[in-house]
Amino acid sequence: MSAPQNEDEMAASLSIERSFLEKNLPIWKDQLTVRAFVVSFFLSIMFSVIVMKLNLTTGIIPSLNVSAGLLGFFLLKSWVKIVEKSGFMKRPFTRQENTVIQTCVVSASGIAFSGGFGSYLFGMSQTIADQTSELNDAQNIKDPQVGWIIGFLFVVSFLGLFSLVPLRKVMIIDYKLIYPSGTATAHLINSFHTPQGAILAKKQVKTLGKFFSISFLWGFFQWFYTAGDDCGFLNFPTLGLKARDNRFFFDFSATYIGAGMICPYIVNISVLVGGILSWGIMWPLIQNKKGDWYSAELPDSSFHGFQGYKVFISIALILGDGLYNFFKVILRTVDGFIKQIRSKGIPLPVNNDDNASSTIGKKHQETFDDQRRTEIFLKDQIPKTFAIAGYMAVALISIITVPHIFPPLKWYYILVVYAVAPVLAFCNAYGCGLTDWSLASTYGKLAIFTIGAWAGASNGGVLAGLAACGVMMSIVSTASDLMQDFKTGYLTLASPKSMFVSQVIGTSMGCVISPCVFWMFYKAFPKLGEYGSDYPAPYAGIYRNMAILGVEGFDALPAHCLQLCYGFFFAAIAISLTRDLLPKSISRFVPLPMAMAIPFYIGSYFGIDMCIGSLILFVWGKINKGKRDAFGPAVASGLICGDGIWTLPQSILALAKVKPPICMKFLSRTDNLKVTAFLSKP
Repeated sequence: MSAPQNEDEMAASLSIERSFLEKNLPIWKDQLTVRAFVVSFFLSIMFSVIVMKLNLTTGIIPSLNVSAGLLGFFLLKSWVKIVEKSGFMKRPFTRQENTVIQTCVVSASGIAFSGGFGSYLFGMSQTIADQTSELNDAQNIKDPQVGWIIGFLFVVSFLGLFSLVPLRKVMIIDYKLIYPSGTATAHLINSFHTPQGAILAKKQVKTLGKFFSISFLWGFFQWFYTAGDDCGFLNFPTLGLKARDNRFFFDFSATYIGAGMICPYIVNISVLVGGILSWGIMWPLIQNKKGDWYSAELPDSSFHGFQGYKVFISIALILGDGLYNFFKVILRTVDGFIKQIRSKGIPLPVNNDDNASSTIGKKHQETFDDQRRTEIFLKDQIPKTFAIAGYMAVALISIITVPHIFPPLKWYYILVVYAVAPVLAFCNAYGCGLTDWSLASTYGKLAIFTIGAWAGASNGGVLAGLAACGVMMSIVSTASDLMQDFKTGYLTLASPKSMFVSQVIGTSMGCVISPCVFWMFYKAFPKLGEYGSDYPAPYAGIYRNMAILGVEGFDALPAHCLQLCYGFFFAAIAISLTRDLLPKSISRFVPLPMAMAIPFYIGSYFGIDMCIGSLILFVWGKINKGKRDAFGPAVASGLICGDGIWTLPQSILALAKVKPPICMKFLSRTDNLKVTAFLSKP
């Protein structure tokens, strides 16, 4: 008789929602407060700057959800305390309001990624086109301007929000999709609003602030030594001059040390492996073929020469891995539907992890938390007619407007994209719920090839393909983000209506903030987008060359490049298949082709930084695993945020024509003697 009692007591102690029963649950309108959106606005600027810097340097963007949740909690908690001390009536800070902030910030800063500032959109520019010799005529080029960018983002970024709203119950409750990032963020927010969690959050924020200050001041210190090309710590030959010439060096970047602490070990190791394979082995061998495989008179930046191998082999890796995961997710989706039908409504198996039990073949026993969350989630309905009408209205506006911004992208191309987009958005959101892996960029690449080839070289096919990529990416990316937020809201009892409104407001903020932040970078750093600069925007060149490949075919490739591309394309598929077939204990050591591809183009320097971040985390775990788990994300977030925010004053100094006073450059002994002899001449 005591056993059932103990089980009930244990269930009660493990229940999250029972601990919040004494707190009043605010209605959906009360979850949307002015103070929440004021805090969201300032955090959106901060995170948009960080994402933009990552976009324009390497293109690797770690999840910033934890940082957004932590900083949102800290800022609004501080606001409440100040108001309370001022003697005004205070409104309690709830976890639902915290969820609204996190949703708004992530959706706003997400535009900095899906807006294509480091990929398809900047790939349209003259700067990127000048680095190729194909299809760089006027009809395939559109330089960035704040006005048309904001207009374009406003007419394409909201389609994804309406496309899957009618399926929120199916995805969250019926299928019980996990959405790991959304679930982790919800657990974080729930823990913040318990007494013990609030104490830990205060310590985490203090740690974040300390490393934010260190990172910001380190960025400021480095600036003094960058008074010319190839100057400063970013070019420090830590592994020797020869290694630096082959893009192997530690560049003292706090941003990528922090990113390495957030990204899984295998991502960081994969980047390093890719750098060693390309810059350590392949590129020196291909350079030895200069004059044989390609003309010796071509500069290294020519896509008919050495640069072509770097770009197109990395594209082959990206496409191989992307297409493999695309078809894997499609097959899992189809398989899931079949099992759903056969099991007559029993929820889908949504995780292959050994720790997660399958729900097929057994009834799901709803806990108190499940019942409470389902009740609240279904309470505030968003009418399906509103979602369908919204999708059709925004789609119509977009079909009319976008061809005026990009004349080669005809209205019927956009109509076709919008006809298939909801299906692809569902596939992406479903796959993201299973694996936490958004394939938005893969769907965008499919649009590049199909629409670009359809338009043709003589009709601005490159510009049409890149613009179609933007339309597709915006839809599928925002759709999966919305479902992640619905999952977070489901677990924190935030109303679906407040989640949707927060996503709309956050997206609106992002459509203005991200173009302004990009314009600041564009004006402050004249060499933005140039290969070898501090901001090379590697994916902009890669996306443009994908569009050229889709329009022209394989004629643009240098000798033997196509055979190498085939080899790496199928190697990427084989590696990904091997990862899925091997036991988890072994597959976790198999590198990721997508991560390996990035250093093929720009070098291994950031991979060394990220591996140092992994090493710090690994050693910290050996010394004190508890502290590492509690404070590791805060340290990483502080390093990323501090170095990222330093970009703001750095840009202002550049726009004001204030130049650093010192150039720290490294020369070989022979060159140094020549310079000394030259300077000593009377």
